[in-house]
Amino acid sequence: MWDDAFPSFLIGLREGLEAGLIVSILVATLVRAGARNRLPQVWTGVLAAIALAMSFGAVLTFTAASLSATAQEAFGGTLSVIAVAFVTAMVFWMRRSARSLAGEIKEKVTGALAMGTGVLILTSFLAVGREGLETALFLWTTARAAGESAGPLTGAGIGLVLAAGLCWGLYRRVLKINLTRFFTYTGAVLIVIAAGVLGYGLRDLQEGGVLPGNTAYALDLSAHIDAGSWYSTLLQGVLNITPTMTWLQVVGYLGYLAVVMTLFVRGVRTAAPKPAAAKPAPDPAADAPQAQPDPAAERPEPGPKAMGGWRRPAWVVPVAVVAVPAVVAGLVVAFARPKPASGETVAVSETECGKGFTAPKPGRQTFRMQNTGGKTAEVYLIDPGSNAVYGEVEGLAPGTTRDLVATVAGGTYAWRCVPSSGKAVTSASVTVSGGTAGTKAVVPVSENDLAAPLNAYKAYVEQGLATLVAQTRTLDADIAGNHLDKARTDWLTAHLTYSSLGAAYGTFEDFDQKINGRADGLPGGVADQDFAGFHRVEYGLWHGQTAGRLKAPAQALADAAAGLRKAFPAQDFDPGDLPLRAHEILENTLQFELTADTDEGSGTNLATANANLAGTGELLTVLRPLLTTRAPKLLPAVDADIARLQKLLDAEHRGASWTPVEQLDTVTRQRIAGATGQLLEDLAPVPDLLEIRKSA
Repeated sequence: MWDDAFPSFLIGLREGLEAGLIVSILVATLVRAGARNRLPQVWTGVLAAIALAMSFGAVLTFTAASLSATAQEAFGGTLSVIAVAFVTAMVFWMRRSARSLAGEIKEKVTGALAMGTGVLILTSFLAVGREGLETALFLWTTARAAGESAGPLTGAGIGLVLAAGLCWGLYRRVLKINLTRFFTYTGAVLIVIAAGVLGYGLRDLQEGGVLPGNTAYALDLSAHIDAGSWYSTLLQGVLNITPTMTWLQVVGYLGYLAVVMTLFVRGVRTAAPKPAAAKPAPDPAADAPQAQPDPAAERPEPGPKAMGGWRRPAWVVPVAVVAVPAVVAGLVVAFARPKPASGETVAVSETECGKGFTAPKPGRQTFRMQNTGGKTAEVYLIDPGSNAVYGEVEGLAPGTTRDLVATVAGGTYAWRCVPSSGKAVTSASVTVSGGTAGTKAVVPVSENDLAAPLNAYKAYVEQGLATLVAQTRTLDADIAGNHLDKARTDWLTAHLTYSSLGAAYGTFEDFDQKINGRADGLPGGVADQDFAGFHRVEYGLWHGQTAGRLKAPAQALADAAAGLRKAFPAQDFDPGDLPLRAHEILENTLQFELTADTDEGSGTNLATANANLAGTGELLTVLRPLLTTRAPKLLPAVDADIARLQKLLDAEHRGASWTPVEQLDTVTRQRIAGATGQLLEDLAPVPDLLEIRKSA
């Protein structure tokens, strides 16, 4: 949690100390001026500033929560950039003003003393309010970047408490702090943190569709860096540096850091005093001016007669200035949040489904699904004649309401409610007339529908594993006999066999790590004792290791392949994995093979990509009957994509050799990646089309 708390701790400490110094100077000035009866006015302004800051944070939180996912990204990104601008301005302002802060505040207080109660309240409110708003905005931004609020709020709380203690020590003259040096050092650290916030904000704006380049990655180290490791968590929490960053993020981060840090350091050097002229840090109490008592402050408050028989209670103003921001924030949240969907409310339960459902008008409709029963339910808008699904709400908990949006055209509609336990309930059907373009219904898939494709694919895997066992034994024999040239050829043959079984990787359990594990994330990297399988043997074969050193890894690989073949018939192969793997095999290809991330020296990533493509084709073969009836236009597009990618890969295969990914020219590499991306895009609907939906 400290990783996420540190940036907020620093901002809480800095802003808290800055605001605390201002309050200390205000209080000290009034005390030395003999105007202690004006102190409640200072605290009233301070309370109003705190209330404003907290209300501002509430508005940000609840307003963002009411937006769509894309709008939240754009909203958060915009505020992140604004927060960076505020923090940058604050850092430079405090660097310039640290020495003269006491004098400036004392001048304002002296003027306020002569102008009455309201001006003194306003002076303290404005002095503290700016810091409060900056703190609220930065805390909201860092909490959003961290994905949780406990760490940032804890860090900010600790920083504010520490700042309050320091200010008290300065006021009571028990502490001496070189404030100029303090604000200089913390300013430099904040600039680094702000650079990370800017990068995060730019990424949000890209994901929100405001800025381009969402998929233009400058670096992708996700395969090399364990996102859960302590160092990765530290970098992401403190500096917002992530393993994957776009070009815009990198340019924004480095550009901001280079420009702002240079100006900051140059300003520090320019403003640095000569050693002989150095002065101790300002003491708010000691530096307060010896002002003459304000006659207006000495006068007693008007009595009952002066007030027409009524004296205003002392608590009215403090309560009012604290309540007003809260009330305004509540109104903003109430009016900013979207109104409930205007569509009809449909009640569902384990005994009754579709209560309140009437024939809707053609066009885009929002149905408010309300679970009035006692069990969580899956709710489907269906065509009762074919059971095709127009829309669904999954996991609708008891007592909750969620919206289902669908475009209604002419046809027959009904609701089907499937409770977590018990029988499915179907509503009475209604008929809609008119309308030409509605939401396309998808014929649901059951486990029984996927049984035949699953059995066919399991047979394909079992045959592939039998071949793999023979090939890994041959590889083991090559190495045992010190035939390393032959071993390199046989290694690739066996590895491609395994790579073509991609849809079953999730079923292989621990065997996959033993057979095809990577060195990424291992403490010792390629030298780690847990580095095993094809890539361990590959590293040795192409890095000059002797047969003696490779004998144990080769034997372990052959044993793991044999163990997998024996265990596979009893392993649980979820039929729902088949539609998912149609997309995921090539996702891994794009992430690992086409980036050369898994190349341990052989330069055969394109061969592996070709095997992955073959595995995807085999998977689509068994799923083709189900896809043809549900999306007849999808398969021709996918087949064309596969042919295009296959042609590009074949062009880089000459005889027994493949062009290493890192030796591809830029245009060819982009074409292969682009063809893979297009195929992925066309395969994206498969998991939804073939999702297993409950029917009873």
